[in-house]
Amino acid sequence: MGTCVAQADEPAKQAAPAKRSKPHVVQGGDQAGKSKPATTSSNVPARTSSPAVSTQTAELPELISVSAARRPTSVDDIGTSMTIVTEQQIQTQQRRGLADILERQPGLNVVQTGGPGGTTSIFMRGNNANEVKVRLDGMDVNDGSSAQGMFDAAQFMTDGMGRIEILRGPQSGLYGADAMAGVIDITTAQGEGRFKPFVRIEGGGYGTFNQVFGARGSKGRFHYNVEFSHYRMDGFNNIPSYIERAYNADWRQRHEGNRNDNRSANIRLGYDVARNFDLGLTTRLIQGNNHSYSLYDLQNEYFGYSGVREQNNTNEAIVRGTAHHVSFNGLFDQVIGLGYMTNRNRWTETGTSYGSPINPDPDYYRSDRLKIDWHGTFNFRQYGQFMVGAEHFHETFNTSQAGGISGPGYDTSAGMDTTAGYGQYQGNWNHILYGAANIRYDANSRYGNHVTWRVAPAIHVPGTGTIIKASAGSGFHGPSLYQLFANQGGYGYSEKGNPNLKAEQLIGYDAGVEQKLLHDSLNFGATWYDNRVRNLIQSTLSIDSSYNYNYSYANVDRARMYGVEAFLNWKARRDLQFNLSYTWTHARNETDDTELQRRPQHKFNFNTTWTPIQDLTFSGNILYTSAWRDLPVIGSESCSVCAKGHGYFTIDIAANYKINRYVSVYARADNLLNRQYEDPIGYLQPGRAGYGGFTLNY
Repeated sequence: MGTCVAQADEPAKQAAPAKRSKPHVVQGGDQAGKSKPATTSSNVPARTSSPAVSTQTAELPELISVSAARRPTSVDDIGTSMTIVTEQQIQTQQRRGLADILERQPGLNVVQTGGPGGTTSIFMRGNNANEVKVRLDGMDVNDGSSAQGMFDAAQFMTDGMGRIEILRGPQSGLYGADAMAGVIDITTAQGEGRFKPFVRIEGGGYGTFNQVFGARGSKGRFHYNVEFSHYRMDGFNNIPSYIERAYNADWRQRHEGNRNDNRSANIRLGYDVARNFDLGLTTRLIQGNNHSYSLYDLQNEYFGYSGVREQNNTNEAIVRGTAHHVSFNGLFDQVIGLGYMTNRNRWTETGTSYGSPINPDPDYYRSDRLKIDWHGTFNFRQYGQFMVGAEHFHETFNTSQAGGISGPGYDTSAGMDTTAGYGQYQGNWNHILYGAANIRYDANSRYGNHVTWRVAPAIHVPGTGTIIKASAGSGFHGPSLYQLFANQGGYGYSEKGNPNLKAEQLIGYDAGVEQKLLHDSLNFGATWYDNRVRNLIQSTLSIDSSYNYNYSYANVDRARMYGVEAFLNWKARRDLQFNLSYTWTHARNETDDTELQRRPQHKFNFNTTWTPIQDLTFSGNILYTSAWRDLPVIGSESCSVCAKGHGYFTIDIAANYKINRYVSVYARADNLLNRQYEDPIGYLQPGRAGYGGFTLNY
């Protein structure tokens, strides 16, 4: 429901015949296109390669999801509301950061403090950012070192990503904790065919200078995709002019810019041991250095500090290995995986106060996650498929600061374990009623046991091109280790965790209809959703008689989020496609009847792709976001919605031209009308800027 794909082309391994006489089973998984009789799982990353959609048809391709049911399933055959973003779409629009591509998708609101490299939050259907689970090649990658345990997309680049599946609505029945708002499942592209090395060089506004090089391909039973990248931005000033005037900013302060430097490596290797047995290994390494000068640094200098700047250093590693085996002539398909993720974050504030350093020792935030998982699918052919699975997580957390002029220092460590089991049945009746139902049990050593479920039916009305979809499910989000056990403080403030926190819980429903017309070249639909949350975790603040600020966390709120998501995809001709989406969100705290922070009510996105001649492609995008409630940058710290952010719209254009098989050139202009807007309040986003470069292939 609400399956919105703003994409003219779809990888061949995931495209199905436009006219089907039987349910789709094999297409789209990791082993799709091979001779082995396998259905596969989303825990074995889907194979993606170069697009292969016929230029002689104006039909939209049939899309296959490998995440909605953890096995290849046509998006028409399950009630889950989802969006699939392909590698071709990312390349055509030239979206280099993951945040750039996600902010244009229905149901999502992306908030980034201070431009590229700044902390990035992803809100889905009005839920909190830490209630969205993000996975990379089957590994859960929410940041356990952060205070709220949310995924921060700031340093995630799109290089190497083959597809992104966005599942909206509670998904805890399959994916457990943190999936109560939805799941963003990212799959690395897999190499196929001959050895194909490449180099891409790009430059442009705000001191941008980016380099990417790598190679992908296959040799015999071995396949590979290796990419290395370096992204650099320098000189972006994110402080709005009205704040500069309020604090009497001088020339240096008005021109103090942010700098972000990102180095990443993305590796995917695979080996087909036998026709029915294969091994896989994926690795993503990230090193990010973000130097920022924000409105709060300007405020500090106004009140007597000098030379204030902040520096965030991020080091992250994500590694996962899988073994995939098919037995009994395709009757049983199973995957076992082992994954590890580590985050090492350091925050430092420079500057002096009365001749002494503000923060002479950095703050460290560290986390580790070890995951082992298994699941198997019994394929009963016309009687459906039954899946069973189990997972175990071990997570650790540490935060420390040596102490000094800012306070006495601290060192806090904690850990927790989660063991889970789940099952799912998926099938259809007479190719009219399709759907899946699942249930899961999670046992956590810190916040207890939880049972979650989900059902997602889809009804195909024969002979009409109409599909009626619905889903219902429960979800939960556990408190982070920081929220449970934080114990830090300084002169005039303290932050204490609350070990008695309960997990947040959600019940969600949605229903919608989709329609296909004009020989499947036009597809449109709308979805209504309604989510209710209890035990919502919020930060608390108390001020004692000595004017010390004491922060903590509590289960204090209930919330309701409801709205509409609508889309239209039209392939007008084989060389011209239009994609439109609209999201209406109403999100309120029912405890005090206030709007939830940073949830705009309206969002509209329009994208078009045009290929006037072979090898030349244009892409245009219009994004509109309405006003939202936010934290005032000058005012009470105890009110998170006392300010109102102004709505904005941006226009982006991009062009790609393949000169020959070896050389391609491209250019793009972002924020073409140079709109000056803040999101969140107090943080300007980049204005008009142009970028260009070339790619060398062999």
